[in-house]
Amino acid sequence: MIILGIESSCDETAAALVTADRQVLAHRLLGQEAAHAPFGGVVPEIAARAHVEALEPLIVAALADAGLKLADVDAIAATAGPGLIGGVMVGLVTGKALAHAAGKPLIAVNHLEGHALSPRLSDPDLAFPYLLLLVSGGHCQLLLVEGVGAYRRLATTIDDAAGEAFDKTAKILGLGFPGGPAVERAAALGNPKAVPLPRPLKGSAEPHFSFAGLKSAVARVVGDYPPEDIAASFQAAVVDCLIDRTTRALNGLTVTPTALVVAGGVAANGAVRGALQTLAATRGLRFVAPPLWLCTDNAAMIAWAGAERFAAGLTDPLDTAARPRWPLDPAAEAVRGAGVKA
Repeated sequence: MIILGIESSCDETAAALVTADRQVLAHRLLGQEAAHAPFGGVVPEIAARAHVEALEPLIVAALADAGLKLADVDAIAATAGPGLIGGVMVGLVTGKALAHAAGKPLIAVNHLEGHALSPRLSDPDLAFPYLLLLVSGGHCQLLLVEGVGAYRRLATTIDDAAGEAFDKTAKILGLGFPGGPAVERAAALGNPKAVPLPRPLKGSAEPHFSFAGLKSAVARVVGDYPPEDIAASFQAAVVDCLIDRTTRALNGLTVTPTALVVAGGVAANGAVRGALQTLAATRGLRFVAPPLWLCTDNAAMIAWAGAERFAAGLTDPLDTAARPRWPLDPAAEAVRGAGVKA
């Protein structure tokens, strides 16, 4: 079984071909860093136009890399949300057109499910259920992954996601774009104990995350400390919050997870990975993280999620709508603040 995956939910345009036995036959990705760098963040209109220009050539190139034709593909998986709606529509409409033209099934993939299942692409031994910290530019959630399409949300952010806080901190400190890697590089040169920054909700009985106050605190200390020390102290505060909230989730589980798993763009951060690995070891759990290239947005994870859903008999009609918001656990109780969106 071969699945063509399409990803266009933010500022990466990507196409990939993945098999049911975890072979990545081809993966093409085009980032938009240069287009968005002057603005210090992603501009949705610029991103959507770039997807329109890049997607068809990337799909053609991926098929050529794999030595395949569209007729050789068994199904087409495209991100249908959540994300910047203009970009999501570009990828989903392209997937629909290809599925219709080639007579192939369409699989409308939740971008978050792509992240949630991506560790199973790189680790064939990862079995359900596992505790997932999904941490990216737009989301920060703890989920019990019980199976394909079965996700129980344990916590979410009530305001900003951790990745957004990284990006805004980079912009505040003038470190460049994309912000996450820029902050990590600066943090490696600084003192993580130099700047007294808050740890929002750490130790709270409330299970959720909060990073807006930390981001604001960074803005207030600019000029009082070297940027490297602010970056290092900020990163340490984020790690402390993530470990505290993940520990609370582990303590509240009524089932024993097979592993502690991290996925999403912030999972590429070395300090985050290291701290979670230590936590897993103290709890006697396997720690699983995708390779770095699978952490950030990519089409291989969309193709793999499509493969998992297709194997379960899950396909979608061609009138499936693009969705700017799409919770993995629709039954989860709404929380205060921005958490109502998750």
